[in-house]
Amino acid sequence: MSNDPDPGDPAQPEEPNPFKGTPFEHLFAAGGPLSGMAGLGNLGNLAGGAGGMDFNQIISQFKAMMEPHEGPLNWKVVDDLARSAVAQQPDPSPGRRDHDRVADAVQLADHWLDVATEFPSGVTSTAAWSRAEWVVETRPVWKVLVEPVAAKSVSGIGNALPQEMQGAAGPLLGIIGQAVGGMLASQIGQGLGGLAGEVLTASDIGLPLGSHGKAALVMSNVREFADGLDVSEDDVLLYLALREAAHQRLFAHVPWLREHLVGAVTDYAQGLELDMQQMQERIQEQMGGINPMDPASTQGLLEGGLFEPPVSPQQEAALSRLEIALALVEGWVDEVVGQATAERMPAATKLREAVRRRRAAGGPAEQTFAALVGLELRPRRLRDASTLWGGLRTRSGAEARDGVWMHPDLLPTAADLDDPLSFRAEATQPDDLTEEAFDEELRKLLDGDVPDAPEAPEAPEAPESSDSPDGE
Repeated sequence: MSNDPDPGDPAQPEEPNPFKGTPFEHLFAAGGPLSGMAGLGNLGNLAGGAGGMDFNQIISQFKAMMEPHEGPLNWKVVDDLARSAVAQQPDPSPGRRDHDRVADAVQLADHWLDVATEFPSGVTSTAAWSRAEWVVETRPVWKVLVEPVAAKSVSGIGNALPQEMQGAAGPLLGIIGQAVGGMLASQIGQGLGGLAGEVLTASDIGLPLGSHGKAALVMSNVREFADGLDVSEDDVLLYLALREAAHQRLFAHVPWLREHLVGAVTDYAQGLELDMQQMQERIQEQMGGINPMDPASTQGLLEGGLFEPPVSPQQEAALSRLEIALALVEGWVDEVVGQATAERMPAATKLREAVRRRRAAGGPAEQTFAALVGLELRPRRLRDASTLWGGLRTRSGAEARDGVWMHPDLLPTAADLDDPLSFRAEATQPDDLTEEAFDEELRKLLDGDVPDAPEAPEAPEAPESSDSPDGE
């Protein structure tokens, strides 16, 4: 006879839950994902022996989530899940021919762009990537982008507890932090794996995700994109190389732009606020949907977004700033590439519209990532921004258009995008101001060699006053 206590015996005292009455009660309650870890493992062994259910994989994922790690996110979990998602489809490594094709396309693209913008080339190297290589190559930038949001989420868990309970919770808060960080890592890994199956270039989402100066194209995705168009693959490759090279020029010669975009993400994280009531309702909803015998329900916990805090006013402002900046970046690239291809590439109009629709709508992975991390990656106002840049170039020239990027305070605002053709409508380009004349006038100004202004003529004496209304 077994001496183990009968779980149904009412005389057995229930183990106290230190988080009773808080949003974390269900995490440590009977059947919760933390208290029931061993039980889930046994169920996994039974299920695997009985019907071959893939429960052991889920348990391994739970254990990986709980492994100690530096920082708010377990990046090993992120990498493993992203690669796992990529591996669901064929992902051949690009060969030498692909690398040569990308290098040749980028070189030609840079030559065409020389006549469309004053910014010189920003490309220092080229690459043809597989989807898995995109995950590896862009990881350092994603780490900078998502860790502030994750850090505020994890630290906010402890701060959400009542003050009198924070001390009593003790080391359990660290366990919760690891669990939440692991869940976020799982969600981000799934999102990045999905994005890897959609992105076309290193700068495809408007952010400089690759190394400085490296122009790269994801060849499997480029081929899939070309298959859906009535355009040759060579034209698609060249057009995407033009967009990538234009991104590289902008980010290379506008040094504050990277920090401007990352700063919007950081401001978003700083404004993160956790609503205890909403958290408790969300946890109850997630926990209530778990069936220990159904691996799919447990997997849903890992992918479903356990914590979805409300958007604060500070976050709304940061997201608006990020959305406008992305639209301005993509609109400038759209305008410059349009100028570079105007008389050279008949298929450019069709490709331009295809890229616009794709970027405006966003793919499933972009939408998933926005839901998980709270960051909107789509430039909703791309067309307005492209119209604004094109109108400014028509009135004032390419120099004035590109000169707006000299300082973030000069950037168009949301109100400017509402009426893009009115942005600096008073600015016109002098007809007789050649490049040589401009350089000469600038030299004179810097050297102080400016002719004195002519003396103003003396004002005529005022007529004598008269009482006559006609002055007579």
